Amino acid sequence: MYKNRNFFMAMTLFLSFFIMFSVSGSAQAAGCEDPDSITFSIIPTEETIQELTIYKPVIDYLAKMTGKKVEFYMPTSYATVVEAMIGKWVDVAVHGPYSYVLANAKDPDIDVFATYAKKPGHIQEEGPGYKACLITRKGSEFDTIESLKGAVIGLTDPASTSGNLVPRVVFTKTINTTLESYFKKVVYTGGHDLSTMAVYDGKVDAAFVATHRFDNVIERGMVKKEDFNYLWFSPAIPQDPFCYRKSLCPELKKKIAETFLTLHTQPSCAAYLKNVNSNKFVKMTSADYDVIRDLKKAKDAKKKKKD
Repeated sequence: MYKNRNFFMAMTLFLSFFIMFSVSGSAQAAGCEDPDSITFSIIPTEETIQELTIYKPVIDYLAKMTGKKVEFYMPTSYATVVEAMIGKWVDVAVHGPYSYVLANAKDPDIDVFATYAKKPGHIQEEGPGYKACLITRKGSEFDTIESLKGAVIGLTDPASTSGNLVPRVVFTKTINTTLESYFKKVVYTGGHDLSTMAVYDGKVDAAFVATHRFDNVIERGMVKKEDFNYLWFSPAIPQDPFCYRKSLCPELKKKIAETFLTLHTQPSCAAYLKNVNSNKFVKMTSADYDVIRDLKKAKDAKKKKKD
């Protein structure tokens, strides 16, 4: 009788814990977000501005995989994409590596899940990384880094990795001073394609561009590889992170990730992959962008020391 009572009490305690954890798990699942529609965005690049049609099959596939209506948000800058995700009115977005680090620091709810692996291009190397490159117009007087002292240099956007962060942190080790001290004038062009054309048209003397973005301009027939000098390349930088909001329900996040990781299986999305010069997407985690965080720390420390 005593043993039966102990057994009954033990089973009652076990069932109580089971029910408690089940309710807790259900409450946690209920707390995630499962919207009827999701909004997709991407940092403004030459692809988004000039070839929006190539994204339609990707958006259609995302809608099919998630069972959600998918809307596209056209941003005006890197910062607007960040603010849109923080404000929770964009659910899935492509950021620049640096803008992702800035966004994730402001709101850990923004989480990376994948990026595309690049095929080798004109100056782009194969893999899920790219480099910043310093270019000048072939035939100009600017054919060495030393010849650029006192020249006009083009950057892309304050939140750009290869078009601002890397030049200010990594390249400045080569010239042993700040960009503002070395060059006569530092200007922001608004994009890698615009920087490339600014050099080609003589509006700036030199510019820092991302290798894959530069390749895109060549592919469009706007310039040729032999039109430029290539004076400096940075170490490899991880490719643009594709992110979702961590607070979305697990099943929805899984379907979003699967969409991009299986994009190469969809013939309708071949034009998109060709446009970004990639064969497929690969998984990425926040830790893969620690190299960018280290660059940011170095930049912040340098600025603090200067102040």
